[in-house]
Amino acid sequence: MKILISADMEGATGVTWPGDVLPGTPQWERCRPMFTSDVNAAVLGFYDGGADEVLVNEAHWSMRNLLLERMDERVQMITGRHKTLSMVEGIQHGDVDAVAFVGYHTGAGTEGVLAHTFLANSITGVWLNGVRASEGLLNAHVAAEYGVPVVLVTGDDLTCVDADGYAPDARKVAVKDHVSRYAAVCRTPARTAADIRAAAAGAASLAVRYEPVVGGPFTVELEFDAEHLSAAATVVPGVAVTGERRVAYSSGTMYEGIRTFKAVTTIVSAAVEEQYG
Repeated sequence: MKILISADMEGATGVTWPGDVLPGTPQWERCRPMFTSDVNAAVLGFYDGGADEVLVNEAHWSMRNLLLERMDERVQMITGRHKTLSMVEGIQHGDVDAVAFVGYHTGAGTEGVLAHTFLANSITGVWLNGVRASEGLLNAHVAAEYGVPVVLVTGDDLTCVDADGYAPDARKVAVKDHVSRYAAVCRTPARTAADIRAAAAGAASLAVRYEPVVGGPFTVELEFDAEHLSAAATVVPGVAVTGERRVAYSSGTMYEGIRTFKAVTTIVSAAVEEQYG
């Protein structure tokens, strides 16, 4: 049994504001061990539940945040950026039996601690076939095309509610409760590690591959906080302006859809100017 862990940081234990997740800041250095603790707890839990192999894919910002030296010696980890499937890199090789979303968060334009979708502020909303989408929802659709179930989701309490929509059978662990976008009622790392480990051990029983789901076509719509960003996004072939500060594109598969999404966010990021966005 092989488990893939997609590890984001905004939904980690103790994380509540931008400085906690911005590489190079003192608070980021402080929060890295708590992020690592969450991921390692999931690793240990999956091994407790019978996994033969656990692969961790770093999915936050520079994708160089986790402390590998503090993790279980059996684990392997994909570190660094510019990967074919970004947050769920490794799922495409046909040998993954289940995926876990650890440290996830809610989507842009919704309530939740550090809520966003790929870009911290420039994207104010994302919709997949008319349904408001979080990173979890987008990545779950990619996983489905490879027949891989989402078996564990951790983050704040609203992230767990969001996950009920795209992975109703998955085990969920709330490591903190939402107060505002930049505040939460947090549990201690010792408590969250125990909760995540227990949930992952139980989630291992859900690691059963199924027939790949061909769910396309998919239409993805994005809304930005400035008009010039929608114009910039149309540099990507197939992306068209659909309204004020909005663009959309369609794809036959979510493999294509998530890669186009990454291209759009890369172009948009380059078009953002300091202070004015």
